[in-house]
Amino acid sequence: MTAAKDLSKEAPASPRLRTRGYAILSRMADKGRAEIAGTLGDYHFDCPLDKALFEFKGVKVEDVRAVIAEGSNDLEVAGWFDSHGKSKSTADINNWSDKMEKSMPFEDPEMKDWFVGVCAEVGIDPEASSLFDFLEADDRRSFPGV
Repeated sequence: MTAAKDLSKEAPASPRLRTRGYAILSRMADKGRAEIAGTLGDYHFDCPLDKALFEFKGVKVEDVRAVIAEGSNDLEVAGWFDSHGKSKSTADINNWSDKMEKSMPFEDPEMKDWFVGVCAEVGIDPEASSLFDFLEADDRRSFPGV
């Protein structure tokens, strides 16, 4: 059984961490465990980034939450993703993860203003930063020295 992190005291896993090829998965699982344990802090489970993973695989948040609630570790959650929802090859998973890691919200007219604002809060250049760069900078700002 994997213990929940207290996300009021530490950040979830980096979105770049890949578990069985899936970017975001370990971060999503950390937030799911914390939600179940009541230690989510200012983070959000089932946020738009989590939803992108769920949509990619064609799984429902309720089913993912149930797997996490069983005490599954990240590899077990990834194994569940492999065997549920839409069938994806290793190449599909790696390509999707690469695309997510390179996502540049500054280049998206619908996200640009939001991204400029949040990047200013964490002190990074929105034109040169990916969404993952922002998330990691925000985690460092929230938990300096951790």
